[in-house]
Amino acid sequence: MLNFDYQNKTRIVFGKDTHKQIGSLIKPFTSKVLLHYGSGSIKKNGIYDDVIRSLKEQSIEFIELGGVKPNPRLSLIHEGIDLCRKEKIGFILAVGGGSVIDSAKAIAMGVPYDGDVWDFFAAGKHPDTVLPVATVLTIPATGSESSIRSVISDEKTQRKLGYGDEKIRPVVSVINPEIYFSLPDFQIACGVCDMMSHIMERYFTNTTHTDLIDGLSESTMKTIMKNGLILKRDHTNYDAWAEVAFSGTLAHNGFLNLGREQDWACHAMEHEMSAIYDVAHAAGLTVVTPAWMKYVYQTNLPMFVQFAVNVMGVEGSFRDQEWIALEGIRRLEDFYSRMEMPLSMKEIDIDSENFELMAKKATGFAFGKENKIGGLKKLTWEDVLAIYQLADR
Repeated sequence: MLNFDYQNKTRIVFGKDTHKQIGSLIKPFTSKVLLHYGSGSIKKNGIYDDVIRSLKEQSIEFIELGGVKPNPRLSLIHEGIDLCRKEKIGFILAVGGGSVIDSAKAIAMGVPYDGDVWDFFAAGKHPDTVLPVATVLTIPATGSESSIRSVISDEKTQRKLGYGDEKIRPVVSVINPEIYFSLPDFQIACGVCDMMSHIMERYFTNTTHTDLIDGLSESTMKTIMKNGLILKRDHTNYDAWAEVAFSGTLAHNGFLNLGREQDWACHAMEHEMSAIYDVAHAAGLTVVTPAWMKYVYQTNLPMFVQFAVNVMGVEGSFRDQEWIALEGIRRLEDFYSRMEMPLSMKEIDIDSENFELMAKKATGFAFGKENKIGGLKKLTWEDVLAIYQLADR
């Protein structure tokens, strides 16, 4: 186990009707907020009205900025930064899923900064100060409600990059499983598979003696899969949503990577896919993850055997280690299929034309200096190209 230093300032308020408390929860921080949201679905399902009522009850002034899209755009973030400066706003309230929260975090970094907020994502800059952010989570998936991460896309350069900093963890996040009852099948499936990926990026490691975090990770993955399949049948199962929503937060709040080297190659590869083709992030992950596993599993065969046995329920003799590992990957693909998620580049309309470009961008080779990606196995751009080709079936 490696050394670690962990803290998490996010207050999680979980349960029925908790979103109606948001005004009183943020009142100690501010009397004026930027209310940031997505396409407007919160106005159809009543969440918007509940949030506005709660803000008004606490005499909190609000300025609205909607329009966040999946793979949140830098252009809207620039608009939010300008709006906060003009209106002298010092607090961001994000009501939405991961894209809305990531956009809010980027705005929070950009308002006090003299340069372009993209500097944090592309140029290695770090903010001295950020605006506080609170969230009402409407789509459990990314774990951004309690994480140090923000991922945004620059439409002009077709780059999708992430940034992490303790300063951008939300100060308070509300998670009400009742809100998720109206989510469509595809969003449920994307959320579930995104959570799984966040754990697997941490789980597959060469670090040894991590039994506790291994076990917690395995239990969380099994919980997600079990309850994800329940939600495919019954969108209004509160208990299943509670399990999935809490798992999504745990999957990405940093706790499950304590004491271990992480990987994140699949996310790096997928970011280049969705930057060019604007595919749903989780859909890209279900395509590239099994291909990555097939390419790297022999690097640490015991780790993939452990995954197959403890998470995917594979049984076999000690002599069948390679078969067990491959059967675990096959069962993961089967789970993705049961969730009706894609497994090939063709299913998400990505052809081989840009494979080499994406591989070189993922590793930085296209920008003059290659930085191998991944932790379990360090991948060159040629390795990434081979994985893309393996997923092109």
